[in-house]
Amino acid sequence: MPVHVVQVGDSLWRIADIYGVSVETIVEVNGLQDSSSIVPGLALYIPQRDVPIRYYTVQSGDTLWKLAQRFNTSPRIIFTANPGINLNRLNIGQRIRIPSPTKLSMTTLGFIVPYAPESFLPLYADIAEYLTYTAIVAYSFTAEGNIRRELDDTAVLVRSKQLNVSPLLCIRNYINEQFSADLAGQVLGSPTLRNNLVRSMVRTVNELGYAGVSIDFEFVPPARRNDFNNFLRDLKQALGELILHVNVHSKTRDIPTNRIIGAYDYQMIGEIADIVAVMTMDYGYPSGPPNPVSPANWMEEVIKYSVSVIDPRKLQVAFPLYGYDWILPFKPENPTRALTILGAQNQAIQNGSLIQYDATFKAPFYFYWKGGEQHMVWFEDIRSYMAKYELVDLYQLLGVTFWQLRFPFPQNWAYMERNFTIVRK
Repeated sequence: MPVHVVQVGDSLWRIADIYGVSVETIVEVNGLQDSSSIVPGLALYIPQRDVPIRYYTVQSGDTLWKLAQRFNTSPRIIFTANPGINLNRLNIGQRIRIPSPTKLSMTTLGFIVPYAPESFLPLYADIAEYLTYTAIVAYSFTAEGNIRRELDDTAVLVRSKQLNVSPLLCIRNYINEQFSADLAGQVLGSPTLRNNLVRSMVRTVNELGYAGVSIDFEFVPPARRNDFNNFLRDLKQALGELILHVNVHSKTRDIPTNRIIGAYDYQMIGEIADIVAVMTMDYGYPSGPPNPVSPANWMEEVIKYSVSVIDPRKLQVAFPLYGYDWILPFKPENPTRALTILGAQNQAIQNGSLIQYDATFKAPFYFYWKGGEQHMVWFEDIRSYMAKYELVDLYQLLGVTFWQLRFPFPQNWAYMERNFTIVRK
């Protein structure tokens, strides 16, 4: 396994010697600030030449020989990778590991809010090869159903085309830096205003040369559920061959009256859209008590429901590139601070915090003190990301999204380079 969890007494020089890599490589790949500071519990990604691991759920008719043929490997290699499992008598539903040179193929999308694009573009060039699409989050709309540009998307749009990343125009029901249920309800509830918005969006997409649209309408009133479907249907018809990508809040069952998830008719949206991205993030959220941002066990429950009504080959799940820092004891009025994955990792190192890992949530966390206040941080690391990628493979999903690309996480991009084939348009 290409992950080393730091133990008491470890040093980067010792770890580098164990794995036959340079200290400089470990520092760079893991975004460390220097070569002398690590803490117990820190998960380090160690680039190796090992064959990628695929994850598979046994189906009716599968045999060890058939799986070896399918994944371009041998029965012996599969057998060795699954100690304790009788692979001569496979059971339907059984999960196995398959070392295979046939990499998992994924369609990926990264969101970028184009504040200060000059600070993002150098990073963009480094990670573009791991992206199929970039959703440029620069647009909202008016109460009259006219698209409104809130940020200058020019630089990121031009660079996306140069880097062969298909740009999608991301539009939100956003007013005064927050999502507006009233705006969505007003426009979606009127056939005339819906039609205005469709025409305005398609005109902008064609004029600027976008590859399609990514819809991020949040807190849509449940009463507008059918209107939202009608809007998406009209939009897809108007877009033609261009991409319609729709983001939806996560749920494990349909509750049509719920104010957050009720408006999302997964089955109908899955029939209309080219891609549906389930926002499997913010299980732990700023105004709520400390919890992992995207626990793997919850993500799997969301995926199970999603694939019951949406073709998995249309489905993406969301990976957060951030964590949250709560003050303890939790009080809703206390400020909760968002920080990047790399920022959370390096804060733990700076504070000398022991990083712990929850085996159920498959997510890291730690505690620290500041100014007499105790803090708890839930974040992501390469282990938690690998657990999520495993679910993508097991359920044969289309791929993943990342919110947002401005937040550095070099471990992830190094892991993707070794283990996945990214679809490029």
